[in-house]
Amino acid sequence: MSDNLANLRASAYRIRRNAVRMGEVQGQGYIGQALGWADVLAVAYKHAMSLRPDDPQWSGRDRFLLSHGHYAIALYAALIEAGIVPDEELDSYGSDDSRLPMSGMATYTPGMEISGGSLGQGLAIGVGMALGLRYNNNPAFVYNSMSDGELDEGSTWEAAMGAAHHQLGNLICLVDINNQQADGPSGKIMGFEPLADKWAAFGWYVQRVDGNDLAAVVQAFDNARNLKDAKPRVILFDTLMGKGVPFLEQREKNHFIRVDPPEWQQALSILDQSYQQGSQA
Repeated sequence: MSDNLANLRASAYRIRRNAVRMGEVQGQGYIGQALGWADVLAVAYKHAMSLRPDDPQWSGRDRFLLSHGHYAIALYAALIEAGIVPDEELDSYGSDDSRLPMSGMATYTPGMEISGGSLGQGLAIGVGMALGLRYNNNPAFVYNSMSDGELDEGSTWEAAMGAAHHQLGNLICLVDINNQQADGPSGKIMGFEPLADKWAAFGWYVQRVDGNDLAAVVQAFDNARNLKDAKPRVILFDTLMGKGVPFLEQREKNHFIRVDPPEWQQALSILDQSYQQGSQA
């Protein structure tokens, strides 16, 4: 387990680094989310999911749906780490003719299952996809990655009710609770607590963990995959925007940020130093 956590810590570090490097290309972006969600992505892509990096359309693959399409920079960083997207494409992020547009587009990027961005759509797509896999006797899991801002959308709760009705044990929803959205703190825009109780009332198996604690994230993924009950599973991850870069963690508004040119290299240096110190501890 310790070796696995060390490897996942290295993956999360590289995912954060990839995201910062892409952010530097454009000088702006959804970097706070990428840094906060990196631990969850590392566990998803390097521990939990069944994938073939050289065959992104393999029929037996687990599906990862990026419902919050503005997190594309985070997913690209993970796809690079997983070997699905070549590292040399990183510098093309957001550029003309790039396979890495600033919002997720399934037609452009290997490993991008859906075109996200209209918030609240991913879980409904995941319900249909999970049903289809079950009808085809395909044992793959569907993971729907979504933001806490998507809890404001009625379509999310319609899909949650449908998933429980159809007893979709092959559907795992991952919710990033970073408590920030475009218009302000998520909980103040639309109060969603007690969130675990709400999901449980809809018939889901619910876990809530620190999304920046790798051991807790691993355990939550394992619990969700190994549950024998015929019910959908949701993991509520409390995360910190900008995780790993203190001067970004401390920003009052982190939803979409612009970073002064010298600060990109400063952020990379902080990530490198923190990882090296942790490796020597």
